[in-house]
Amino acid sequence: MNHYTHLVYIGRFQPMHAAHLKTLQRALRLADHVIVLVGTAFKPRTIKNPFSYEERRMMLLDCLSSEERERVSILPLRDYLYNEHQWLAQVHATVAQQVAHLQEPARIGLIGHLKDHSSYYLKTFPQWTLEDVENIDGLDATTLRQWYFGDDSSESGTPRWDILLRTRVPLPVLDYLRAFAETRDYLLLKQEQAFTQQYRAAWADAPYPPTFFTVDAVVVCQGHVLLVKRRAQPGKGLWALPGGFVGQDERAEEAMLRELREETGIDEMRAILQTSIKDRRLFDHPERSLRGRTLTEAFLIELPWFELPKVKGGDDAEKARWFPLGDLPELEHHLYEDHLEIINGLLGVA
Repeated sequence: MNHYTHLVYIGRFQPMHAAHLKTLQRALRLADHVIVLVGTAFKPRTIKNPFSYEERRMMLLDCLSSEERERVSILPLRDYLYNEHQWLAQVHATVAQQVAHLQEPARIGLIGHLKDHSSYYLKTFPQWTLEDVENIDGLDATTLRQWYFGDDSSESGTPRWDILLRTRVPLPVLDYLRAFAETRDYLLLKQEQAFTQQYRAAWADAPYPPTFFTVDAVVVCQGHVLLVKRRAQPGKGLWALPGGFVGQDERAEEAMLRELREETGIDEMRAILQTSIKDRRLFDHPERSLRGRTLTEAFLIELPWFELPKVKGGDDAEKARWFPLGDLPELEHHLYEDHLEIINGLLGVA
């Protein structure tokens, strides 16, 4: 009999590499069944999270035999940057559903590698025994992504990333990466990586790592929220809250009102917008922006009119549009950074 009925394996698998596969195969030797929970499952493509949940699920399955697939369940996890309790509850509920059919008490364990601060979550499940695996082959997905979206030149005519990844990812994953490299999404992600590298390089000589301060406007009216479509990198083509950087001579509220007018053309009087501010909150998760450490103060503006004000994209916004609040969950994979969580936080949505 295996030591566990179920082992839980949590990761983003962006992309799945050889160490992931070895860990999964070890889990299959130790447990009757493995529950793979794929994090950041509903976000848009970025250089940190380039592949969708379904794409990662298929990469995992393609690396397993038919017998192994029968003993593996692969399920999505939603991010909750500002509510760790909600994230933990999600994990508990998902695992509980997977073991509910058992007649005897489940013997559940957790498998993973305590590599750095990003794997702290492995210590947040004291009810499950931790199977701590070693750092297999020194692999990490961050480096693999940098190669994949970086310089693709090669004297042999084969992209440099292809040569580097051949011994580091399973063959089915390499085949997928080769096919993905022919898509428009890959080209856009390469552009995003180039932009991010240039952005960070511009501040490399600063005496201290810079912290940027931005503002965002959560404008709601008659069950709708105002969003803009980003015109440029980062997040080109994604929907976002109106907002931007605070100027050197501005207070946060002044910057928010300026950005709101510039990006949406909303023509309500400044005094009306100011008196409609109902709340303001700082959102400061260290990983909320790929550009670097970026804090944003978001303002909740509740407009009392029965008709939605006319809006039109401008400045950095390609479009401006009112979205029903009920549509936001379905729009999540098209929303920039943590903007859905900002909206939910200010509106008190669980």
